[in-house]
Amino acid sequence: MLKKLIVVLCLGAAAGAAWVALKPSKTSTAPITVFCAAGMKKPVEEIAAAYQKETGIEVRLQFGGTGTLLSQLKIAKHGDIFIAADDGALADAKKLGVTREEFVLVKQQPVVAVAKGNPKHIDSLAALKTPEIKVALANPEAASIGRVVKKILGPEWDALAAKAAVMKPTVTEIAADLSLGAVDAAIVWDSVVPQFKGLEAVMLPEFSKHTESGTAAVLSFSQHPAEALRFARYLTAPEKGAAVFKKQGFKAVPGDKWAMRPDLILYSGGVNRPAIEKLLHEFAAHEGITMTTVFNGCGILCAAMKTMGDSANPKYPDVYYACDVCFVPPVAEQFPEAILLTEAEIVIAVPKGNPKGVHTLSDLARPGLRVGLCNAEQSTIGYLTRSILKSMNLLESVSKNASSQVPTADFLVNQMRTGSLDAAVVYGININNDKEHFEAIPLPADKSKAVQPFAVRKDSPYRQMGQRLLAFLREKRTSFENVGFAWKGDTTPVKSADIVLPAWMQQK
Repeated sequence: MLKKLIVVLCLGAAAGAAWVALKPSKTSTAPITVFCAAGMKKPVEEIAAAYQKETGIEVRLQFGGTGTLLSQLKIAKHGDIFIAADDGALADAKKLGVTREEFVLVKQQPVVAVAKGNPKHIDSLAALKTPEIKVALANPEAASIGRVVKKILGPEWDALAAKAAVMKPTVTEIAADLSLGAVDAAIVWDSVVPQFKGLEAVMLPEFSKHTESGTAAVLSFSQHPAEALRFARYLTAPEKGAAVFKKQGFKAVPGDKWAMRPDLILYSGGVNRPAIEKLLHEFAAHEGITMTTVFNGCGILCAAMKTMGDSANPKYPDVYYACDVCFVPPVAEQFPEAILLTEAEIVIAVPKGNPKGVHTLSDLARPGLRVGLCNAEQSTIGYLTRSILKSMNLLESVSKNASSQVPTADFLVNQMRTGSLDAAVVYGININNDKEHFEAIPLPADKSKAVQPFAVRKDSPYRQMGQRLLAFLREKRTSFENVGFAWKGDTTPVKSADIVLPAWMQQK
């Protein structure tokens, strides 16, 4: 599994960093089993051999028609990866609950394969139906190409199938029949044609606009998910598997760059830490990767990204989970799209019993009250607090009582525990688990919500991994709600450039 997970907790610009290392059990070298659609046999065999030579991990391959393999998986519930040749089969696998993470390997189209030079002049569906043309088809119950073509042709399929010279369970078998001269034509994937000498492809109008994905999916019952995910990453890596697919005539879909144990860098606002810290450990162990995670005020995080300049800097974050949408626009160029994952309430925290009788924001301006605020330049909650106070004409009077302005709200809670503060503006999440010592005073409803967006960097070398982290977190709604977040993670993505802050938040 994971050899080392490093979590970096940045505790303010001047405080330096504390490092926490997690050392789980040693990476497994157990063999992995891959069930692969027959049409992708040649490249997958080459990739598996290279992977085994490079890593020492054995890859056991089993080939067949996609439908046949899926039937086997449904019954046996054994193996680590399923490589399907079409989207429909993958959707069926998901409905059956046998797959999890998906990696698109190639794009494919149905074509009519004929002998080089097309001696029979086959250029239409009508030509295929003529009595003198011997056609080979793949069984739609067993092979993806048969299933897809049957769906595309609709009523025309029955007539074509009725006159087929042969109907076999895999696409490679009918391509082999054509290569040997046993038939005049075979309907196959375009990627299969280059694998057989003496063949060429004819694109029919009926097929020209139809594309399917060849996809590797980690099986839900895999006993070695980290190892399965590692091989899946190898299959899609531009310099590894994708290069082999391309060399062999496939339309490859490159994935993340290859690394045996990648390091995914995440920047996160401090408010998110109670919900995601354990989840990040779980994700890293599942993926077999390391993670570098920086928790801090979003102003500090954005400033750090600006200081790095070009995102080609290897320390630039791959993913960014801000405390509020107001700290997305400063880095919108690198994070152009976000999912609004959660929402957190902003409150006034006071000691249990509220000994100073604080009930509204205006009470924070009372003479002699020791008030804790977060720094508006360094943190989201500081920025939001300043905007709220300014919109209510309270900024100057309350700021006079601000004996502390720190980068994250958890500092203020610690100061309240020591009796250094009488009240502080924090997230409700900061005190939810300490109701024995604190009470929360609500703020005006229209200004008391911070919405946390999650974004993956557009040019991250581990963009797909970042998207898998997002998908993983979206499955963990309960973990967020248990610490006090309101859930928003089922919403559609928003464009960072389209985020418009309310007028009260735009005040300088």
